[in-house]
Amino acid sequence: MGIVEDVADELALESLKIINATGDDAFVQRVADTIGGSSQTMEEAYLTAVRVRRAEQRAREMLKTITDQMARTLESPKDG
Repeated sequence: MGIVEDVADELALESLKIINATGDDAFVQRVADTIGGSSQTMEEAYLTAVRVRRAEQRAREMLKTITDQMARTLESPKDG
């Protein structure tokens, strides 16, 4: 990735840690507004990185749920 994407992704990861800890979803927009005052390109990259990382979190949660269900199925006693 380029510098803009790298920095945007780092900011997105830090932001999501704060959001996950506080539940403050408005935090993303506050950061985006701050960035946008200097660089619209960075703002767009940041918002894209946040969306990608949130999608990743949802996908990982779904995969964990499926993996856990599969493990329970394999561990359950068999009839007969």
